[in-house]
Amino acid sequence: MGQQQLLLVILVTIIVGIATVVAINTFSSAAEGANLDAVRQDVGSIAASAQGYYIKPEMLGGGGQTFTTMTFRNITFASDTISADGLTAGNQNGTYVITARTADDFDIEAFPSSLEGYEHGSGAGSQKLTATATRDALSWTSNVPID
Repeated sequence: MGQQQLLLVILVTIIVGIATVVAINTFSSAAEGANLDAVRQDVGSIAASAQGYYIKPEMLGGGGQTFTTMTFRNITFASDTISADGLTAGNQNGTYVITARTADDFDIEAFPSSLEGYEHGSGAGSQKLTATATRDALSWTSNVPID
């Protein structure tokens, strides 16, 4: 009887250990997915605020029908940090960089905090999401993180 109980205790320990590893992996993937969703939401928020900046006249602090002068300093975005030039902002979800501005559109790169290369993509293998915003729309040019 003692051997059966010992074998049962060992079996239960192994099953609990496997269940714990599976639970940790599941939680980790869910956390990464939630971070990507939050970054996509932030990019949508940046685009919406930039569109408001675009249509506001220059004398009221807007862009006057152009994105060329837009920075994170003159749009509404909940950020923890903004660079000196105003083209890079960050919050707990990730880092956001305005990479190109023309009269009709601008590009934004987002580096989610849950992925490698978070600190604004210093390496060639950095993972990011990229989008182009116009006065009427937001289109994703890379909605899936690059490996």
